[in-house]
Amino acid sequence: MKTKLEKKVTLVGAGPGDPDLITVKGVKALQKANVILYDALINRELLAYAPTAKKIFVGKRKGMHSFSQDQINELIVKSAFEYGNVVRLKGGDPFIFGRGTEEIDYIESFGIETEVVSGISSSMAVPASQGISLTKRGVAESFWVITGTTSEKKLSGDVYLAAQSTATVVILMGMSKLDEIVSVFKKYNKTEIPTAIIQNGTTKNEKLGLGTINTIEEVVAQKKLSSPAIIVIGEVVKESSKFHLFYKNVHSELLKEL
Repeated sequence: MKTKLEKKVTLVGAGPGDPDLITVKGVKALQKANVILYDALINRELLAYAPTAKKIFVGKRKGMHSFSQDQINELIVKSAFEYGNVVRLKGGDPFIFGRGTEEIDYIESFGIETEVVSGISSSMAVPASQGISLTKRGVAESFWVITGTTSEKKLSGDVYLAAQSTATVVILMGMSKLDEIVSVFKKYNKTEIPTAIIQNGTTKNEKLGLGTINTIEEVVAQKKLSSPAIIVIGEVVKESSKFHLFYKNVHSELLKEL
């Protein structure tokens, strides 16, 4: 008699890029998986935790989508019915701009059990890797995490609201909108706000650009920074012990111009 296949899909957050920053629970889920559907931004070293599992790349990068979201949803369900235990491995955290909720809703509509294993979001881990504390007593009481590009390919309206606050602003998927972001902050007279752009954060390919709203576009051009990158805007940037000297020199140059 054929044993009934137990169907389960686990959404696992792979973390920000450094393979050591996945959770223990995430590793255990990978080790139990029969199939892994993984994104473009996950570290491929993580796949070694599941040597016998079938691996399917379903990554989406700008201008180069291997699968649409609908196709990914269908493939997850198909894999669960065919193989049983499926892991959907997603960069960062599945519920931070990861469309995890959409996938869960679709999967559960077929009566398939689901579980979510949270991951360390790049929005916090990448700044932290550079010594940037998103909040600091007397400097920043809160932080915004915003997608730079909405599903309509437009700049998020929340950027306009965030630019009027004293909060730290962390923008994901915003490099293609950098000129618009800079314009918004300039509109609210935030020209000298410290700004950092961290490309491929927490990985061996990490690149860093430092400046202010006034200078950051020039820095990006000089250093040839591009996606995937995190944009961090706020006074906490200069509070990092790694950047004290840089911003001290920036301040000195401003005084010379006055």
